[in-house]
Formats: sequence, structure tokens, C-alpha cells
Amino acid sequence: MLRVMLIDEDDERRAILKGALADSGYDVIAQTSGTQGLHGAVTAASPDLIIIGTDSPSRDSLEDICSLSKNAPRPIVMFTHDGDGEKIREAIRSGVSAYVVDGLRGERVSHVIDVAIAHFEAHQALKEEVEDLQTKLAERKIVERAKGILMQKKNYGEEEAYRILRKMAMDRNMKLVQVAEQLIEMANLLI
Repeated sequence: MLRVMLIDEDDERRAILKGALADSGYDVIAQTSGTQGLHGAVTAASPDLIIIGTDSPSRDSLEDICSLSKNAPRPIVMFTHDGDGEKIREAIRSGVSAYVVDGLRGERVSHVIDVAIAHFEAHQALKEEVEDLQTKLAERKIVERAKGILMQKKNYGEEEAYRILRKMAMDRNMKLVQVAEQLIEMANLLI
């Protein structure tokens, strides 16, 4: 059962959402009327999903969502009456997984949540892949720099410099990038 935090300044809309969530088998573990202090509230409640009902997302609420998405990412569904294209783009950039305009009907809530979770998971997987590629690229630059030092100082060819780095890494039971970093540090000390 998904644990849901419900945020809505409109009591009537919040009641409709809470009822639709309960009917669909979701556990509403926390309710609040606004996004101020969102990060602390999410940390305290630890929901699996956040649902926000609003007439129109404010700049402050989008900044709160953006901060949350960076520090404690979760699927976020926003039900709103504001269909402005720029607001939609801002909300999605800030971390909203599903932005639903004038679509608050109880029977649709669970489907919207399913879509939001799938979108969130795909986004997180892509984000992790990008971070992994950035790390690998940074590590490759370090290894290339260490190879360059060996090629310059010892007159090794590129393949031989790489082979020496690999052998040093295996002999010391270290990652190649760690040996490369040590070599760069030693070279910097000698300069």
C-alpha cells in the first residue's frame, strides 16, 4: 500500500482527493495545506508519493518542490486548474511527475498515480545513468592525464603507459582511477 502525503489549501478538494485515495487503497499518512516547510514534512512522514491540489502552482511552491526533488525525490502528482503551458513546463522542471488540469475525478486518481510513478521511475533511471556516465567520463579524464604524465616523463607509448597503470592497480588491489589520482598527486608534488 502506497503511503501518500496530501497537500491542498482547499478543504473540499482535499476531502475529495482523500476519499478517492482511500477508495483506491492508498494510505494518506499526512495532510497539509501548503508546500511551505515541505522538505521537513516529507522527512518526518516519509511518504511514497506526494499529491498536490492547487488552483495554480505558485513560484514558491515550485521552488519548494524543486528543492525536495533534488534532496528527497519522490513521485509528485499535481491537480490544478491552471493549464498555462509555461506553468506546466515549470512544474515538470521542478520535479512534478504528473500535472493534471481539471481532471480531479475519483475514478481517475489511481490511473494518474500509476502514470506518475512510471514517469518518476523512468526519470530517476535516466538521471542515474547520466550521473554514472559523468562519473565514468571524469574518471577517464583522470586516467588519460596520468597516462600523459607517464608518456611525458618516462617516454612511454600510450598503450605501454596504460598497461603500467593497470598493472599498478592490480598489484595494489586498487581501482585504475585511484592509481591514476595518486600518480597525478605525486607528479604535482615534484613540480
